[in-house]
Amino acid sequence: MGSNGLRLPQFRRFGTRLLLLIVALVAVAQCADYVLVRTANRRNAIGRINENLRQGTLLFTRRVDARLDELSGRAALMSDDYSIRQLFLKDQPDPATVRSALDSYKVRMGVPFMALLWPNGARIGDTGGPLPAAALRPFQDLVKVAEVADDSRAKGFARLPPEGPSGKLYSLLVVPIYAPPPEIVAWIGLALPIDHAFAKLLKADAQLEVTFYYGSTSDMLPVESTLQEGIARSSAPPTSNDGIMTVDVGGESYVTAYRPLLPLITPGRAAIALQRSLEEELISSRQLERFLLILLIASLVAAALVAPVFALNLSKPLRALARHTEVIARGDYAIHLRLDRADEIGQLATAFNRMSEGLAERDRVRDLLDKNVSPEVAAQLMRDGGALGGEEREVTILFVDLRSFTRLSESMAPREVLTLLNRYFDRMSGIVEIYHGIVDKYIGDAIMAIFGAPVEQSGHADNAVLAAIEMKSALARLNAELATEGRAKLSFGIGINTSRIIAGNIGSSRRLNYSVVGDGVNVAARLQDLTRMSQFSADILISAATLRAMRGRYRVRDLGAAPVRGRDEPVEVFSVEGAE
Repeated sequence: MGSNGLRLPQFRRFGTRLLLLIVALVAVAQCADYVLVRTANRRNAIGRINENLRQGTLLFTRRVDARLDELSGRAALMSDDYSIRQLFLKDQPDPATVRSALDSYKVRMGVPFMALLWPNGARIGDTGGPLPAAALRPFQDLVKVAEVADDSRAKGFARLPPEGPSGKLYSLLVVPIYAPPPEIVAWIGLALPIDHAFAKLLKADAQLEVTFYYGSTSDMLPVESTLQEGIARSSAPPTSNDGIMTVDVGGESYVTAYRPLLPLITPGRAAIALQRSLEEELISSRQLERFLLILLIASLVAAALVAPVFALNLSKPLRALARHTEVIARGDYAIHLRLDRADEIGQLATAFNRMSEGLAERDRVRDLLDKNVSPEVAAQLMRDGGALGGEEREVTILFVDLRSFTRLSESMAPREVLTLLNRYFDRMSGIVEIYHGIVDKYIGDAIMAIFGAPVEQSGHADNAVLAAIEMKSALARLNAELATEGRAKLSFGIGINTSRIIAGNIGSSRRLNYSVVGDGVNVAARLQDLTRMSQFSADILISAATLRAMRGRYRVRDLGAAPVRGRDEPVEVFSVEGAE
């Protein structure tokens, strides 16, 4: 049941599930392909538009600079013009003559406005209309810039007239008149209109929509544009009017490049916006997308027709596999499944047969593991089949026994004794396994561990000694826990001996135990007994054989020779205080 109480549909027939699976996979693949293609088309279209916008920005700059350079060259020729020279033969040029000369040059240069200024920026004369006298202020500002410029000219953008709603954008230029050089006798100011004709020309060359904006920091309005007024207003530059972004206007996306017009002589902000409709750029890609949609529908229909055929071809062998699963579940591993197929289903049948053999082998291993608990011992048994007997090898035997535990257990309930022992054995046995040893047996409150069998180890003596040192630390931590519980502390003694012994399966044909046999085992047990003697004052005692087999560096104290039970000759005894 779903969270809304509705039961999800259940399809019991394999063919129905396979049909839905194939159709779903085809649908997902085709839809993913469609989405990827559509995304790639959009990304590529935006990339192409971005490149066009960058080229359009460069084209605008080049056009303005080329036109200003042309005007600058023509203005420079005015220095050699006879009529211009005659103007400056008088202290105060005649205004009518100045107007006439400038009107003549205005027509020849194709500009709407020209002004002539004294070296200090004062007005000598201008062509008049369409600009008022207030339009001279930006030229005068450029004269100040030109006076310190390297090429003695200056250019910039301005809104003329600066005040009022009727102002237009212009590109301004001031160039000097020399008589003779390097003496500057006047400045010529030229105004190149950034008008609708300029915008249309730029659009034709760059294949982009062009809009010029002017306004304050928070509100910019279109001055000239090749777009409809409403679209141009909606595409006004953001506060930072430099960069490329996608602008949504009236439900249509325009990729737009904004660039400020600098230097701007008059107050406010001015910018050019170059735009291209993303939908127009994607027109050629839509045909491919429509084809992919048709292919999606055709693929779903084909999948619906092909899936039942696959289901019929698969259902029969799958039913046979299902029946054979029931045979295996009954524990009959002798029957094998026969399918005359070379495909994956045939391989699956072969895998089922191998699984039957593996399960039979598992049952045999389980019988062996019931008699042995160590993973190393289990591997040994798998190798030799659990036969009685053993092999001679050098190992290190470790005995660890609790001291005075019998007296301690007399004051405890039997269940508490068992719980404490299991808690103690769990920690000590874990340390044995960490250092690659196996627990041979638990003898009351004692542990016998073997290092170097059944898996041969090159450093079995070091492993045994390191395990003993770690056991001592673990016992200290356990005693700290017992102290918080109000229980008595535990203490133990550890005896370690290295010797050649017989290691193998000992017992009867019905019950086996992997263990070691030899005099070296008795020596390790007797060394553990010596830890109870006060004259040694040691928890870990090792034999001389173990000391010779050790490769690591340890803090060892020589305790001399000591007699042990069951041996005529004394044994050299050493106490291990820790590792260096």
